[in-house]
Amino acid sequence: MLKIFRLFLLSGAVIAVAGSAQAQNVKFTEYNLPNGLHVILHEDNTNPVVAVTVMYHVGSKNEVDGRTGFAHFFEHLLFEGSKNIGRGEFMKIVASHGGNYNANTTQDRTFYFESFPSNELELGLWLESERMMHPVINEIGVKTQNEVVKEEKRMRMDNAPYGNLVNVVFDKLFTNHPYHRSVIGTMEDLDAARLPEFQAFFKKYYAPGNAVLTIAGDIDIAKTKQLVAAYFGPIPKGQPVVQPNVKEAPITKEIVDTAYDANIQIPAILTAYRTPGENTRDARVLELIANYLSNGASSKLARKMVDEKKEALVVQAFNYALEDYGAYLTFALPNGATPLDTLLHEMDVEIAKVRTDLISEKDLEKLKNQVENNLVAANQSMLGVAENLANGYTFFKNTNYINEELKLYKSITREQIREVARKYLDPNSRLVLYYLPKAQGK
Repeated sequence: MLKIFRLFLLSGAVIAVAGSAQAQNVKFTEYNLPNGLHVILHEDNTNPVVAVTVMYHVGSKNEVDGRTGFAHFFEHLLFEGSKNIGRGEFMKIVASHGGNYNANTTQDRTFYFESFPSNELELGLWLESERMMHPVINEIGVKTQNEVVKEEKRMRMDNAPYGNLVNVVFDKLFTNHPYHRSVIGTMEDLDAARLPEFQAFFKKYYAPGNAVLTIAGDIDIAKTKQLVAAYFGPIPKGQPVVQPNVKEAPITKEIVDTAYDANIQIPAILTAYRTPGENTRDARVLELIANYLSNGASSKLARKMVDEKKEALVVQAFNYALEDYGAYLTFALPNGATPLDTLLHEMDVEIAKVRTDLISEKDLEKLKNQVENNLVAANQSMLGVAENLANGYTFFKNTNYINEELKLYKSITREQIREVARKYLDPNSRLVLYYLPKAQGK
């Protein structure tokens, strides 16, 4: 229960929020192939391991109404095989060479990766080039993965307590922007889609010019460049991808709504404020505010509502930052018969304090120390380094963001925290959602 927001944000196998960077300097080499593929290389010979990753700048926001779920569907479909890899063989090849693999999808991107002993670098490059160059997209694979996705949706959302909560929130918080759709989409849309539509989606979005290949680990830069050119150079460039540019009108009056979930017994209260995209300074400030309110047992909300007053079983604040917009969420489950409105009031009181008063210097220092620890931990693996480099290039237009993020956090002041809270955490600019057990007959 304490990790409830982490569960909400899962799509595929790992969390859909963007990673962070480490405190020390991360050296890298980056360049473009003639076909537009951006390549980032990080050499670290400490351990004989290597991560090979490809991030495609395509997520659920690139879909259209009536054909939702395509990006997440391709997360699965592109493991089916290729011209030179038989159906079901991809996973076997990775495992037989001591590696591991996975993929995940968000509203904004799809991320594929393999980790191998470093002597299997070439194998990783071949596998990802096969996925990009000529995957087999046929009726058999579509039908097979359709059933896989249906089962995932049933397990993670339809039959999971609070599994659809974030989907409900985003549907109500975003009116025009495609963020109102869920990442996994609807089964009706996937069932209705025909093979040529899947093939067209691949051709449009999974080309070198819409991707970044990141390799991190025990490599030799010069030799790796040669291998990258050999495996990815022959892939056709594809057409340029234009990302959606949809604006939302500001929320000027509090939205109050109710939703029901047949899988829960304990009701929940949630607020959601529409916030700026992840590549803004304000998004980083909002993350500090969320940590101040609910990160750890000593945080303001947890100490007050869970420990002292014993009104809540769980209380959390979370800044869900995406490329175009974000959502700042507060959430609580009642302890016993505590009214939801009481929980709402208590959360609002603490947010109001952040909007009117300066947090203490001691609390600010604590927040920055927490961030530094998190940034260091985020790059303890070569996979973490690779993903964070790719995130920097894709969403911040700055691969070196991996080395600049901590400095940004450390420059945030108490006054800026108050200013950002005033700007975005306005009760007149939010959604209040009562999320209730589904009664009989509803």
